[in-house]
Amino acid sequence: AIPGGVDPSKITTGVVVDPDGTVRHVPTKIVVIDGKYYAKVNSLTNSTYSVVWHPLAFKDVAQHWAKDAVNDMGSRMVISGIGNDMFNPDQDITRAEFAAIMVRGLGLKLENGSSPFADVKTTDWYSGAIQTAYAYKLISGFEDGTFRPMDKITREQAMTIIAKAMEITGLGASLGAKAADELLSPFADASNASEWAKSGIADCLQVGIVSGRSGTQLAPKAYISRAEVAAIVQRLLQKSELI
Repeated sequence: AIPGGVDPSKITTGVVVDPDGTVRHVPTKIVVIDGKYYAKVNSLTNSTYSVVWHPLAFKDVAQHWAKDAVNDMGSRMVISGIGNDMFNPDQDITRAEFAAIMVRGLGLKLENGSSPFADVKTTDWYSGAIQTAYAYKLISGFEDGTFRPMDKITREQAMTIIAKAMEITGLGASLGAKAADELLSPFADASNASEWAKSGIADCLQVGIVSGRSGTQLAPKAYISRAEVAAIVQRLLQKSELI
């Protein structure tokens, strides 16, 4: 329950306060029950929670199509800028950055341990996020045992990870078994999609978390921008009714 006298519109998100004092985002929704405001926190762990007011408005998205999604995800501490109130919305995102944003978006507690991938060292900034994403089966890496963290992520790789995240948020369970080929058929370039990615792409299309670059172009091998990722993660959390 939100105490009387607290303005519910002055809450951007709930956070977990870990024993070492660090805070991390957990998906949070402000709801009204019997005329009283509550913060509904969706967490996979039992923890100490608080709510924060952390509004952000990045200067370089003021005129951008993704302005609302970027600022919302920034205010929720899911994405971070590059400094000086800038976000760099049109820059392609790396596989490491994408894994870190997914882990933060879902509010997962970071794992500490040995890296499951040959090319991810425990000293790398993204090591904990990649270990966590691996532990929750969001990512599996490449057949040669690498993750290639600094490679740019492709749309089909991102959609595969989003489809796995939908299983964690419970969104996957509501999907009918509509054939993947049927969902991909409107796209002239659907044959460019890797075989392993098709079911994940179909899941994302069916729920409406990701759409084609146009009505006829899926662009599965194209890269994905920081702005697009903010919008996709926001839609994942909204459609899962977590925010």
